[in-house]
Amino acid sequence: MTPALILAAHGTRSAAGQRTLAALAQTVRRARPGRRVALSHLEISAPLLAEVLPAVPGPVVVVPLLLAGGYHVHIDLPAVIARSRADAVVAGWLGPHRLLTSALVRKLARAGLRADDAVVLGAAGSSDAAALADVRAAAHRLAVRLARPVTAAFASSGAPSLEEAVDRLGAAAGVAIASYVLAPGFFHDRLTAAGAGAVSEPLGADPDVAALVWRRYDEALGSRRAPAGHSVTAAPALRHATRRGARSVR
Repeated sequence: MTPALILAAHGTRSAAGQRTLAALAQTVRRARPGRRVALSHLEISAPLLAEVLPAVPGPVVVVPLLLAGGYHVHIDLPAVIARSRADAVVAGWLGPHRLLTSALVRKLARAGLRADDAVVLGAAGSSDAAALADVRAAAHRLAVRLARPVTAAFASSGAPSLEEAVDRLGAAAGVAIASYVLAPGFFHDRLTAAGAGAVSEPLGADPDVAALVWRRYDEALGSRRAPAGHSVTAAPALRHATRRGARSVR
């Protein structure tokens, strides 16, 4: 039986954010018709991952709809898996990746990015240094694609803050924020309030985001393939959620 894909989003109180995540799940389904795809959330929104996992028959692969590592990847998600579905395979989180870079470039263009704008990659932030490094790596990828500097800045934990980055860069030129969030909600509201001249839409139901979800799914299954002549046995999902080697960064 082909494993079902369980999307694990953070969760949001924003109705627009919930609609965007549902639209992303639908885009993921359309990319591979006939595959079982279910959307779940780690907290706040329904249905919760802890409720979805036991209800899905057969093997499952959980793909975190998270752009960087941090508490939810390393602590929260493995705990839910251990309690609810220890046989689940857990894929790597989404970023950084060239497909996200492509989506960011398109959304910046739609937001009216100008040739002389300074660019900030605006992310939620984290107290986890490795998660901040993921965001800075994504900013570097975007800088290479745009052929101009890109500053990573954070709405919560992490330096510089959005306001600091916009204030510093705004003295020399207009500032455009590339929204490194998946859906509308608290963090995207912080991006729009930071004082930049242009703010792109969340990544949302972009086809490249959906393609990346399936790439993480395929990578997670590929990491479980045994040598020829041996059967494949599921290892603890916790190992996949806490090990960067569970997915490649391209």
